[in-house]
Amino acid sequence: MNEFLFWGTRIVFFALICYSIAIITEQRKHKINNRVLIFITLGIIFDITSTVLMIKGSSNTPFTLHGILGYSSLTAMFIDFILLWRYRFRHGPYVVVKKGLHLYSRYAYIWWLAAFVTGGILVMIKYM
Repeated sequence: MNEFLFWGTRIVFFALICYSIAIITEQRKHKINNRVLIFITLGIIFDITSTVLMIKGSSNTPFTLHGILGYSSLTAMFIDFILLWRYRFRHGPYVVVKKGLHLYSRYAYIWWLAAFVTGGILVMIKYM
């Protein structure tokens, strides 16, 4: 495994942790507090960084099944990041999140988890 893939696979775990903290907090409290915003922002930064590193380190074309799943899940989380920040600016930290945004955050996170898990499965298959 080359250096880019090595670091990309490590950094994506930080994205997993940050996304999990942000989304689980929002799902439980139904509010967008500072914790949610900090961790969704860190998750996006780690996710973009790991994606760039994995693209640079991969010998495959970026348009594989896992690549497309990964880009679409990153896009979904980036949209969620924008929507959460926008909602917070418009309504403040104490307003209950509307059902549509609440559900979108959940489904975007599940989609991202699917991309994360398939990436792990592909790595295990490759190195078995």
